[in-house]
Amino acid sequence: MIPTIEASPEETYDIELEQTLLQANAKLARENRAQLDHYGITAIDFMGAIGSGKTTLIARMAGKLKDRLNLAVFNGDATTVDDVNLIAIQGVPTVQLATINGCHLDANLVGKAFLKIDLKKVDLIFIENIGNLICPAEFPLGSRSRVVVVSVTEGPYMVKKHPHMFLGADIVVINKIDLADAMGVKVESLVHDVHTLKPDIKVIPTSCKTGVGLDEVAAALLAGKELHADA
Repeated sequence: MIPTIEASPEETYDIELEQTLLQANAKLARENRAQLDHYGITAIDFMGAIGSGKTTLIARMAGKLKDRLNLAVFNGDATTVDDVNLIAIQGVPTVQLATINGCHLDANLVGKAFLKIDLKKVDLIFIENIGNLICPAEFPLGSRSRVVVVSVTEGPYMVKKHPHMFLGADIVVINKIDLADAMGVKVESLVHDVHTLKPDIKVIPTSCKTGVGLDEVAAALLAGKELHADA
């Protein structure tokens, strides 16, 4: 059975982001990072809207990396375990983070998830945040880096509409590019929009259906892990 961490009512953060709440979360995020660093673990936060393909991308990455690193996955969702089951069937340790209708994960829930796995046996943790391009940007979790996943099915303006999310990212994945022509979206325009906001960020066009770009994403995630190991 997949362990589940649920936010109790007093732990479910309101969407009104008060400064004291942000400060409390930031403190917990620093504590999470310190614990991860103690065990030599790299955590990567995957963010993106509902339907962008975060879960499928993580499942593909798990398939590529689970034999090279000791991997665990934390999946954030309001209530269901449907998404995390896609990863658990691969034999990867998983923890479900149920926010009970909260619009983002917080450092408190992630810290509780650490108690559900053996940190001494983990090298890399993928944290799938709630499907949202607004709230997660304000709540660090203690991860080493952040990946933002967007899909061409979200239209041509999602980067311009949510600049803060991309400014805080280390890698941007533009997913479902096999549908770009059908959606009337130009992938190169999305790449340009991201680089206009943050010129040095790595942008990787992908299709989880055809496999395009997935090796490049895996290499970028491994590079982040290796840089952390050398730090």
